[in-house]
Amino acid sequence: MFDSRNARLSTRGIVALFILLASPVTLVAADHLNVSTGMTLTGGPLALRGFDAVAYQTEGAARPGSAEHAVLHDGAVYRFANAENLATFEKDPARYLPAYGGFCAYGVALGAKFDGDPEVFKIVNGRLFLNLNPGIQSKWEEDVKGNVKNADKTWKKIHDTSITTLAAE
Repeated sequence: MFDSRNARLSTRGIVALFILLASPVTLVAADHLNVSTGMTLTGGPLALRGFDAVAYQTEGAARPGSAEHAVLHDGAVYRFANAENLATFEKDPARYLPAYGGFCAYGVALGAKFDGDPEVFKIVNGRLFLNLNPGIQSKWEEDVKGNVKNADKTWKKIHDTSITTLAAE
């Protein structure tokens, strides 16, 4: 007997496999981006846990994006709440990307790559900074200018260093 539910899953699997095989991007994002471990149908792992990178700047809010409005950029998939935000991102992606690839800003200042929570953020001089949690963000906010300066310097050193290597040091 034909089971349409299994047929849909098979079709979805075939589409995902096709995207992966046809895509010129690396199958796993480099260690300079904080992304999900799974792949999306857009062709890469999910950045910012699916939150809209443009909404932080335009609305001052962490707003969930949609798979309907997604783009692959630098090996990661960014989702947007609407087509307008997607188009805005595509015009100038660097303006909307999270600092330090979306890793925790305070962690980077300390030489580590911790998960950046997209709902624990701050915009400073037009840059999006994420932190691990509200407690860590409070610590980071004690010296934003100094922590950003230190993190910018440290990021240049650890940008391409794997998370596992940093954790072992």
